[in-house]
Amino acid sequence: MINATVLVDGWLVAQMGRPGMSDAMKEDLWRRWRCGDSISVIGRALGKPPGSVFTVLKHHGGIAPAERVRRADRLTTEDRESISRGLEAEMSLRSIAVAIDRPASTVSREVARNGGREKYRAFAAEQRAQEQMRRRNPLLCRRIRCFGRW
Repeated sequence: MINATVLVDGWLVAQMGRPGMSDAMKEDLWRRWRCGDSISVIGRALGKPPGSVFTVLKHHGGIAPAERVRRADRLTTEDRESISRGLEAEMSLRSIAVAIDRPASTVSREVARNGGREKYRAFAAEQRAQEQMRRRNPLLCRRIRCFGRW
């Protein structure tokens, strides 16, 4: 069953599998859970089976996950927009870096990581950064498990 199409490197790609819950649905789920609604009531309100609601709750131990906060040293959406506008104006990477008060190496890596000078798009770069932020680091997970803190 196809549940979504996603833009990957300029191509529309179909994703297979069961459709999950959107961020808005999960937010509603956690709000209802905090208010004391049962799993069945939440499932009916979201149009999802109770098992799907239970799975989300179980994954987080019944406690809503903390809201993600971007570290101060990471590029912001505004920084990425400034990079995009600077590239469009054919500014050098160094002058873009000075304009946004970041190291030139940061701007250079950001542009290289997201398609180069010709293909860089702030929106796509921001989406990719969000996706990377959600992804667990397998090496870190392995290291923590080795020390018995997992």
